[in-house]
Amino acid sequence: MADTNTTAKKALFIAEKPSVAREFAKALKYNMRNCDGYMESNEAVITWCVGHLVTMSYPEVYKEELKRWSFQTLPFIPENYLYEVIPSSAKQFQIVSGLLNRTDIGTIYVCTDSGREGEYIYRLVEQQAKVTGKVRKRVWIDSQTEEEIQRGIREAKDLSEYDDLSNAAYLRAQEDYLMGINFSRVLTLKYGSTLQNYLKAEKRTVIAVGRVMTCVLGMVVLREREIRSFTKTPFYRVTGDFEIGGRPVNGEWKAVEGSKYFESPLLYKENGFKERKDAEHLISELGGSPDGEIFKTEKEGELIKAEKKTEKKNAPLLYNLAELQNICSKFFKISPDETLKIAQELYEKKLTTYPRTDARVLSTAVAKVIHQNIKGLCNYSPCGMFAQEVLQKQMFKGLEKTRYVNDKQITDHYAIIPTGQGFQNMGGLSHTSAKVYELIVRRFLAIFYPPQVFQKMSLTIGMDTEHFFTGFKVLQDEGWQKVMKYSFFKDRSEKKADTTENTAKDDAENKENAGEENKDGEEQELACDPEFLQKLASLKKGTKLPFSALQIKEGETSPPKRYNSGSLILAMENAGQLIEDEEMRAMIKGSGIGTSATRAGILEKLVRNQYLALNKKTQIFTPTQIGEMIFDVVRYSIGSMLNPKLTASWEMGLSGVAGGSISKEEYTKKLNAFVTKHTEDVKERNYTGELRRCFDYAAAFYTTGKGKAS
Repeated sequence: MADTNTTAKKALFIAEKPSVAREFAKALKYNMRNCDGYMESNEAVITWCVGHLVTMSYPEVYKEELKRWSFQTLPFIPENYLYEVIPSSAKQFQIVSGLLNRTDIGTIYVCTDSGREGEYIYRLVEQQAKVTGKVRKRVWIDSQTEEEIQRGIREAKDLSEYDDLSNAAYLRAQEDYLMGINFSRVLTLKYGSTLQNYLKAEKRTVIAVGRVMTCVLGMVVLREREIRSFTKTPFYRVTGDFEIGGRPVNGEWKAVEGSKYFESPLLYKENGFKERKDAEHLISELGGSPDGEIFKTEKEGELIKAEKKTEKKNAPLLYNLAELQNICSKFFKISPDETLKIAQELYEKKLTTYPRTDARVLSTAVAKVIHQNIKGLCNYSPCGMFAQEVLQKQMFKGLEKTRYVNDKQITDHYAIIPTGQGFQNMGGLSHTSAKVYELIVRRFLAIFYPPQVFQKMSLTIGMDTEHFFTGFKVLQDEGWQKVMKYSFFKDRSEKKADTTENTAKDDAENKENAGEENKDGEEQELACDPEFLQKLASLKKGTKLPFSALQIKEGETSPPKRYNSGSLILAMENAGQLIEDEEMRAMIKGSGIGTSATRAGILEKLVRNQYLALNKKTQIFTPTQIGEMIFDVVRYSIGSMLNPKLTASWEMGLSGVAGGSISKEEYTKKLNAFVTKHTEDVKERNYTGELRRCFDYAAAFYTTGKGKAS
């Protein structure tokens, strides 16, 4: 266990909260007695922070005159930052500080959360307590199981090995501090009265700006404006009805090469016309004559191509926090912040691994011992039979060679998976927490199962110079999908949602999976029985297929969807793009806005500031009038703050500092220059006239006095 030598020097363990400290006490197996704010035995002392104990000081602590907001005192960029104890945490700080400096403490084990913020929490306390002359070790763990805690203590590295991570943590806080204070003050001084007068408010409107917060506000406002400016475009598709083996079949016309309409300006897409008259003209060319809603024809089609293929679909990658927040928003309509709290609860109850992770894969080291997690899940009744099957058939063998294991895609922590332990704590879970745990377990067990296998048949039917297309598929082997039948979906409509769980796409894909026509008229593959697929496969090229009717199907384009809490988290993870393809998301990992630990809090703050409105039932975000006005102020004054790629580049820079590829000095110089330039720009320029026109535009979309989208 911990090094507690015979010179009576004790080890001090510092956790992030009391509940974690208790888990360390259990794992250490010392005879600990409870004291005020800590526990102690003959060998060791265990104490805890309560989140942050120390914070950055406000400008007025540097100079009293900085309390008053003034152009003359901006930009404010301290040479040396000041910190202070948070008043509400002063008692615990004094306890921790006293223990850190006790002469009988020889080694300090830092056991705060294993991540940038956890590192920052401890370093601030150590700095404020002026600790010297101690051996300091960093405990880095992925779960709170006894074995993992013991391993973390046993393998603890010297704290200095985490200095780069500490530098990144300090710089992140300084960046948010500088941008928040300077940009909020200078924009409020410049335009706060303009907003106050326009809104007829009682006092000057404070314009709160944040590195990540303002960028996310911009994403929501821009999406709302896209929706407002969207004009529906009708389009007209042509389909043909024919028969195969006594079964009616519908094929869709496409203007492929060889068609009279190939690359024609009359087309909306290759499978539709912009105007109905052009669709009717095509039908008349194909011998169709009006008969009510359809066009009768006696023409024969000819089978040009029948293509059979096997398609395999692997289980999705594992959950990281963003993916879990997205699916929980979709399934349970809960906010990202609530999902994070549940994930943290599951972690603290030893049920799952560390939640604040961006990785969706496992490490090679974990893959080698993954059977231990699976073995524990045999005791979890909803999925025990799957865990037993994986063990009995040794389906976990060779996991390290699959796409679910990739050391290069892991920075601090691997994906969120069940530990296979902590079942004694299941009774204390809320109904929603239990469902989130089931999500994590099923996603985990699915990776050990073979892919889904579909047999597909695609037909191309010619008629004169034109071509009609249709496709069918049969599920040959459900593979991993048999694991994904959630116990918490009660009826068929809910169960249908599990078909979208693999990629967390929106409701349009629900229709696609059910073989329905979607709104924009994309071609669908229709489910059929194996016998019919066999009949299709037996068709010979040149087979005559009589058409009975041609039809025009009218559709219209759809506006962009508003962000919900899940899709907004994904868009933040992907630097402003809603990338649903999981392989592509994995490729650009690390270039997101904010981090897995901070994104939920940013959304909460935007709602709390009343810059965004959240419909709690649907979890859909819309801007408020004041939020949209602030967007325009920033757009004119510091437009780069709204650029997701630039915001993501700051985050990548911090990752570079944490990884040692960018120096603290280099980053600080860039940060200070950015803040100085944009603060001075705001002071020098005035966009009041332009902003009033923007405010007038936005005001028309809000109910008077409520400030919410009407």
